[in-house]
Amino acid sequence: MEITSYYSPRNRERPLRSRTDYIILHTTEGPARGSLRKVRRNGETHYFVNTDGHVYRIISKERVAFHTGRSMWGGKTNLDNRSLGIEVVGYHNKNITTAQYQALRELLRQLQSIYHIPDERVLSHSMIAYGVPNTWHKHSHRGRKRCGMLFARESVRKKLGLDKKPRYDPDVKAGRLVVGDPYLAKVLYGREREVKTGVGRFTADNANIIAAGRTAWDIAGDRYNSAGVLYRFPDGKELRGDQIIAWKKLTAGTIVVLGERQRENELEQIKVIGWDGKSAREIAGDEYDNRATIYFLPDGRIRRGDELTKSELAALPVKTRLLVGYIDGGYITARRSAFDICGSRWKLPDTFYRFSDSSIVSGSQITDKAIPEQTRIFFRN
Repeated sequence: MEITSYYSPRNRERPLRSRTDYIILHTTEGPARGSLRKVRRNGETHYFVNTDGHVYRIISKERVAFHTGRSMWGGKTNLDNRSLGIEVVGYHNKNITTAQYQALRELLRQLQSIYHIPDERVLSHSMIAYGVPNTWHKHSHRGRKRCGMLFARESVRKKLGLDKKPRYDPDVKAGRLVVGDPYLAKVLYGREREVKTGVGRFTADNANIIAAGRTAWDIAGDRYNSAGVLYRFPDGKELRGDQIIAWKKLTAGTIVVLGERQRENELEQIKVIGWDGKSAREIAGDEYDNRATIYFLPDGRIRRGDELTKSELAALPVKTRLLVGYIDGGYITARRSAFDICGSRWKLPDTFYRFSDSSIVSGSQITDKAIPEQTRIFFRN
């Protein structure tokens, strides 16, 4: 196994992990060159396995790589803080090369030995990723990504020297999440002989065309309303995901062009009543009154969902902004820094700072010396 150190410019700024419980396997869903450039630039993985079996180190194995995004397993969230990430060039529904099998098997053997990680804690990204409520799902749900899906198949795991795998989704079983993608759940936990390959979203030539039973979310997942996704309507008109409001009225036959794959640590967006949905409940689903749903009212007030009555929630005005699946970290003070509140997440693009003038700024736009006291911080749950 050849390993080349090709460290991300983000490597030195990443904190050391306090523990390592899991190895998470990803597929690039795109060709090697662009994918390697992207994960190195953003520091999104520890190792990168090319089609020829060559392995690159991107982030030091002792440090945190931002590769899991919104994640949960067994009730534990933000799995970047307790996992190693391996990015494999390839696609979630296609086999990898013989050279990749050989290299990945040896890499897993070494890492499992170093960190004492059993086979059933070598997981695919599709197993741990989850999404918050949206237009199509009223609950937080499993099925946000199919990344690394093939690594749940018993035949694939056997080639990688993995004899065991999880037999069920612990978070769905406990009621923390619901199934958002039945086909994915069947692939991850069903019997392999019962799962037909080449079936499901992203697999057929027409899989990126909206039709009865195939929505924008089925095709693009949580990317459906981003500027990086293009919708080409049957009449030739084109709109970006961030230009569309009436999602359930999209015309059958509309082609969804996914474009360049998004970063692994997908960015959260602030939702707005009147744009992303007509009401809080339409945007945040059944979690609209949850303590992890944060509302920024036009008059400057900030309220959690559990602090508002049903009638107040129903009457929230247009232009009310909200974050779904977030923690209100409180105020930054002279004795309480952003790092004290949320650790290494203080600098993430989907950590948000709300200043006294009601403006909201992303963590990627801020420095620790430019955060005034009494700034309020919100970070992903």
